[in-house]
Amino acid sequence: MKFTPARAPLTGETLETLTARLALRGEPAFRAKQILDWLYKKRARNWSEMTSLSKPLRAWLDETFDLLPASLVLNKQSADVTDKLLLQLADQALIETVIIRVPQEGVGLDHSRKTICISTQVGCAMGCVFCASGLAGLKRDLSAGEIVAQLLHVCHLEDARTPRARTELASFDNIVVMGMGEPLANYDALICALTIVNAEWGLGFGARRITISTSGLVPKILRLADEPLGFRLAISLHGATDEVREKIMPVNKAYPLAKLIPAVKAFAEKHGRMVTLEFILIAEVNDALEQAEKLRDLARDLHAHVNLIPYNTVAGLPWQRPSITRQERFAEVLRRARISVTLRREKGHDIDAACGQLRLQTEQGRKAAI
Repeated sequence: MKFTPARAPLTGETLETLTARLALRGEPAFRAKQILDWLYKKRARNWSEMTSLSKPLRAWLDETFDLLPASLVLNKQSADVTDKLLLQLADQALIETVIIRVPQEGVGLDHSRKTICISTQVGCAMGCVFCASGLAGLKRDLSAGEIVAQLLHVCHLEDARTPRARTELASFDNIVVMGMGEPLANYDALICALTIVNAEWGLGFGARRITISTSGLVPKILRLADEPLGFRLAISLHGATDEVREKIMPVNKAYPLAKLIPAVKAFAEKHGRMVTLEFILIAEVNDALEQAEKLRDLARDLHAHVNLIPYNTVAGLPWQRPSITRQERFAEVLRRARISVTLRREKGHDIDAACGQLRLQTEQGRKAAI
């Protein structure tokens, strides 16, 4: 499912594709680098700011390209300094991008570590029963330009907010592709977008600081292992046995653990770095100590880090998070086995930061207003 806009997103162009487009107009090759510098390094917000370009060229660019193919509808800020951005695309579709700040002791919020969580689809087709992203199904894939545009919106916000942003090309520390959608189901657009983000002529952001999360599309995991850029991999596991996983994640029927785990191991061995097992803790579903023991064994086999995430409640869904005591008991099974484990404390619960919640509420509000 794709959307073809009237003007192509400039944020979806590589140096090579933009050079080729400009060559057809008779422009020299160096113009492409100039334009991309204005976009990513000088942060031009409109064509008129690109003063080193001729007026006829700027007029052609305006007719041909959408400078930033998303507009900010809402920036919802949490008491814990998490920001959730609701962005609207050219076809009125809504997507979410989250800025997760972790203040560092003694340096203030301006110098906090920032992780940006980006989306790859409008909605999701995976059908995980606990997730808000897929409640209305999959509307369409995002283009590479729409994926990159999320990060430029963050850059523009941070440029105005912190001194650090004005001295760094990308004023954040990590990118996690864990927002709306299954990233590997939109594989080609994802890789194109991350190539742009990584490139020197783009945002110049290191591949090792980019983590791609998947619910377990085995063929695409194996394909990702062959990519030259060394992205990190996270598996949305959420069940340590097929029995539990199938109850909450339909993807497990096509790719059970017997297929998934060897693919993850192959990726880890090829890239020589630790993968992460994401495990949302849901009360009375997957929080039993038996699940902790099975997860311990999987993590040990894969030499993986485990990220335990207490469930963020979603309106209209029956699931709840376990008590803090139960969360700690689960984590302790892993700690005793010396598994690398993080028990995440909630971020953005007061702003509906679970994937898809803000978009869903806004779309429901739009329908009610009609």
